[in-house]
This record gives sequence, structure tokens and C-alpha cells, in this order.
Amino acid sequence: VQLVESGGGLVQAGGSLRLSCTVSGLTFSTYTMGWFRQAPGKEREFVARVQWSTGRPYYAESVKGRFTISRDNGKIMVTLQMNSLKPEDTAVYYCAADRFGSSSLPATYNYWGQGTEVTVSS
Repeated sequence: VQLVESGGGLVQAGGSLRLSCTVSGLTFSTYTMGWFRQAPGKEREFVARVQWSTGRPYYAESVKGRFTISRDNGKIMVTLQMNSLKPEDTAVYYCAADRFGSSSLPATYNYWGQGTEVTVSS
């Protein structure tokens, strides 16, 4: 199983980035896909997830209205559109997969990517 994130980088506050996660080696349609992030010295935290069964998105309060998660079962990928970025969004962002999942807890996710770094300057 491989999850590969891309799209991170350096952006000014107020800017946008689009993260992508390509997936291989699993039955993508049966996995809830999540994005998490970890800032230096902090715990890994939930950002967004998109359900395997309904495609319904869920967001952390801190990103609601600014970030949009979507999945493409045909292309076997999940994306995170991040708008109105703030310095506090600076972190390494991880894509993760949870079979038949419905949780925002990192511990329930079976597979993880290596992460992509996002830096938002003020």
C-alpha cells in the first residue's frame, strides 16, 4: 500500500495551496480518507476526512469554511484545497486511509503517507 502526498510548499498568509494524495495497493472505495497535520512540537491533529460510503466531508473547526476535501474514486486520489491560509496552518500534512472508517482519530487509520510540508508566512 502506498499513499503519496504532493502539493506542499511555502505560501503567504491569505494564499492557497492544493494538496493531493495518490493511493495504490488498496480498494480505495472502501476507505475513508483523511488529512491530518502535525506542527513542530505538537500532536498530530485531524484536518478533514471524506467518508468511504457517502463521500460526505467532515472538517476540524479550525479549517471549516477555508479547506475543502474531495475524493476521486476513478483516479484513486484525494485532494485538500486550502484557501485563506494562516500562519497557524503551518505543519506537515499527512494523508491517511481508514477501511470502512468513520473516525477523526489518527489511531484508527491503517495507512499513512510520508507527509508534505506546508509553510505559511505572515
